[in-house]
Amino acid sequence: MMHNIDFPTASSESIAGALCKRLDEIRLSRNISQEDLAADAGVSRSTLSRLADGRPISLDTFVRVMQALKLTDHLAALLPDPAIRPVDRVRLDGAERQRARGKRVVPSDWRWGDEGDEE
Repeated sequence: MMHNIDFPTASSESIAGALCKRLDEIRLSRNISQEDLAADAGVSRSTLSRLADGRPISLDTFVRVMQALKLTDHLAALLPDPAIRPVDRVRLDGAERQRARGKRVVPSDWRWGDEGDEE
């Protein structure tokens, strides 16, 4: 069963639910019982029941279930590599970035309603 979800517009609850249901579908496709997977993952069977229903579980539980299903190689795909671009590395003299810079506010003398009465 495929759960098509529009990740950019979906709520965090919808995304979490869809991911949990996918994990349960993988469990079923491998013919693994909830009891066996719970034992391998070190979680309770009721937690896996919540996962199967798409209800909230902890990130720790999510990772444990992925480990038990031997899906840890897919965890890297969840987030992009934050490596610095080569141009930034040259600018920083080879150092790694330590802080994020705040947004710059450009002062402006223009205000709404200050157009004047030029005719």
